[in-house]
Amino acid sequence: MATDAAEKLIAELKTRAEALGFDAFGIARADSRPDLPEKLSHALAAGWHADMVWMAETEARRGDPRRLWDEARSVILLGINYGPEADPMTLLAESDIGNISAYARNRDYHDIIKGRLKELAGLLARRSGAGVKVFVDTAPLMEKPLAEAAGLGWQGKHSVLVSRQFGSWLFLGAILTTLDLPPDAPGKDNCGSCTRCLDICPTNAFPAPFRLDARKCLAYYSVEHKDQIPREFRRPMGNRVYGCDDCLAVCPWNKFASVSREARLRSRPEFERPSLADLVRLDDAAFRDLFSGSPVKRIGHARFLRNVLICIGNSDNCAYIDAVEKRLDDASPLVRGAAIWALRRLDPDRADTIRQARLALEQDETVRAEWDGAV
Repeated sequence: MATDAAEKLIAELKTRAEALGFDAFGIARADSRPDLPEKLSHALAAGWHADMVWMAETEARRGDPRRLWDEARSVILLGINYGPEADPMTLLAESDIGNISAYARNRDYHDIIKGRLKELAGLLARRSGAGVKVFVDTAPLMEKPLAEAAGLGWQGKHSVLVSRQFGSWLFLGAILTTLDLPPDAPGKDNCGSCTRCLDICPTNAFPAPFRLDARKCLAYYSVEHKDQIPREFRRPMGNRVYGCDDCLAVCPWNKFASVSREARLRSRPEFERPSLADLVRLDDAAFRDLFSGSPVKRIGHARFLRNVLICIGNSDNCAYIDAVEKRLDDASPLVRGAAIWALRRLDPDRADTIRQARLALEQDETVRAEWDGAV
């Protein structure tokens, strides 16, 4: 495509992207990050992906967009600001509140972004005749390093993309196209000597700057992990019922994330300060209704209750004992196990009193182990 025609097309795409509610726009070549396969291989070999086996299974395609689609020549990266209204860190001191990660307080970002990406990609295809494909964290595409290559920002020491305009709060989406488009200048690292994101981590999940070990990450355990939360990470969870924002929330560049616009995402009020007392009483239908359209719904009722019960165990509030004891009869071993830990934290004498009777009825070995495990 001739330079003038390309510039005209890009200008039209940027205008349409802004109208659709995108806050950031950039272009990178599909082959702009030849370093990714080696970096990915190193991370997988070190086991930093924990039990997210799909990362290893898609390694060959994940490291290079052209392995996903060999005709791809350019990648358009789009970002939407989801910066929270208030500092998420302030809720960590309120032990009776279930702290939901800022990104999950909105409607599921996959649903928010994908439709808009398809509309923008359709415009590109109509104007140029080029092939297009859209991606929103549902395919093995490494959006963050590509967004850095496209000039949207840089990957911070916490591995998340950081933007001069929006701090650490950007949802990302990508359009792969067969069209050769002039790329933007890559983002420049502006972290300097700052290590706030590394220092704040309650579980030391960063073995080094720019490296995240999911095996120590609270966001991973509360969202991706399907089994019981390892005991050493339960107390550090505090009141985090879904995700962890600590390393994002302390980023100094967030002071610019409050830049407001009419299309800016707003969190759902019911997710800003939900009480643990209400959350622990949710049955499956109520859980699905409350979190309809939310990414929280994807982890399912049992895993969510697991998280809630761990947070209740951390609350040191004996008012929850009755609600916790009712969950000892839950159909899910995951919930029963977490309820045991919470009861033993809140009322060890009561736990000792009912222990033998419960063990006589319990068939699940993971649940039985909770009666004798450390708190």
